[in-house]
Amino acid sequence: QVQLVESGGGLVQAGGSLRLSCAASGRTFSRCAMGWFRQAPGKEREFVAAISWSGGSPYYADSVKGRFTISRDNAKNTVYLQMISLKPEDTAVYYCAADYRPVSRTTLTTREDEYDYWGQGTQVTVSS
Repeated sequence: QVQLVESGGGLVQAGGSLRLSCAASGRTFSRCAMGWFRQAPGKEREFVAAISWSGGSPYYADSVKGRFTISRDNAKNTVYLQMISLKPEDTAVYYCAADYRPVSRTTLTTREDEYDYWGQGTQVTVSS
């Protein structure tokens, strides 16, 4: 089993910044890809960003490209999502997820059903 705990959410004005963290425990953290997803009120959960085992080759949704940065510290079993230039439409519950499939070593996925473990989410609210 893997436990994922997100933190760092909150209320911020448009144009502001936040950094989300996701602390993992339970399995070898360096042998999984990590992803961030979000779910806005009344909408389906959507992919935001993903990062490989080693931290290279991050992948982003078009809606956040250039504003969000995903990174990881395998020594701390933590993945981060740095968010800048936040917009009201970024308001959502943000979830981190872990993909332990062997293929995730080289191939990132945007599909929710290919992630094995999920955190409980952290609320991000961007006011206009």
